[in-house]
Amino acid sequence: MDVGMIGLGAMGRAMALNLAAAGHRVKAWNRSGGTLDGITMVATPADALQGEVALTMLSDDAAIRSVLLDSGALAAANKNLLHVVTSTISVAFARELVTAHHDLGVRYVSAPVLGRPDVAAAGQLHILAGGPPEAVAAVRPVLDVIGGKFWDMGPEAPTANAAKVACNMMITMAIEAMAEGVVITEANGLPRGTFFELILGTLFGARSYQVYSAIIAEGKYQPGFKATLGLKDLRLATEAAGQAGRQLPMLDAVHHQMSETVRAGMGDRDWAAMADYTIRGGK
Repeated sequence: MDVGMIGLGAMGRAMALNLAAAGHRVKAWNRSGGTLDGITMVATPADALQGEVALTMLSDDAAIRSVLLDSGALAAANKNLLHVVTSTISVAFARELVTAHHDLGVRYVSAPVLGRPDVAAAGQLHILAGGPPEAVAAVRPVLDVIGGKFWDMGPEAPTANAAKVACNMMITMAIEAMAEGVVITEANGLPRGTFFELILGTLFGARSYQVYSAIIAEGKYQPGFKATLGLKDLRLATEAAGQAGRQLPMLDAVHHQMSETVRAGMGDRDWAAMADYTIRGGK
C-alpha cells in the first residue's frame, strides 16, 4: 500500500520503519528533514498526502494546524486518501479535524497510540481508533503493522482522543502516587526498591506502575516521553474536563506538579521526573 507519514520524531520514525519493513511503500515528510533507510522523503506535507493512507504524528494541535490546515496541504490531498492522526490532540481540535476533512471530501480516522518509543519500535503500540466503521476497517491493515493491540473507540473520531487524553492523565496520576508513596516510606527507612517490589507484587501490578517504578527506582530520567509533552497532555485533559463542565481535583494536582517540574528546568527529561520533583520536595 502507498502510505504517507508526516512527522518523524521518535514515534513517527519507528512507525515509518515498521511500515516499510512490512512491505508498504512509505513516503515521509519531516519538519526538520533527514533520511530513513527504505523511506522516500518528500518535499512538502502535501506530497505525503497523495497515497492511499497517510499517518500524521506531530507533537500537538498547533503543529498539525500549521502543517496540514494553514499550509493548504490537506486541501491538496488525494481525495481518495484515508488520513489518520495518531498524535495526542485535544478533543476540540479532533472535532475541528472531522469537519475540515468532511468539507474537503477526505476520509479521517483518529488513532492516537499508547506506548513509548521502544514499544513503537517493536510494533506493539496500543491503537485507540475512532471514526466511521468503514474507514477504520479500511486502515486496519496499516494500523496492525504499528500496533500490538487494537481498540475500537466507536464511530466518532474525537472519542478516541478523549480516551487517549484520559489515559495519559491517569499515567501521571500513577507517577505522582508512587512518588508520594516513596516520600512516606523512605522517611521511615524503607528503600524505594523494596517498596516498589511490594506494590508491584500486591495491589499495583499494572504496566504503568511497572514501567515508571523502574525509572523512579533508578533515579534516571532520560527522555522517553518529555515532561513538556506530558504538561501539554495535562492541559488537554484540563480543557476536556472544562468542556464537560467539571473540575477534577486529582487532575488539578498532577497538572500543577508537572507544571512545576517543567518550571524547575526538567522539561526535556522524561515526564517521570515529576516524581523526582515531588520526592525532593520541589527542590
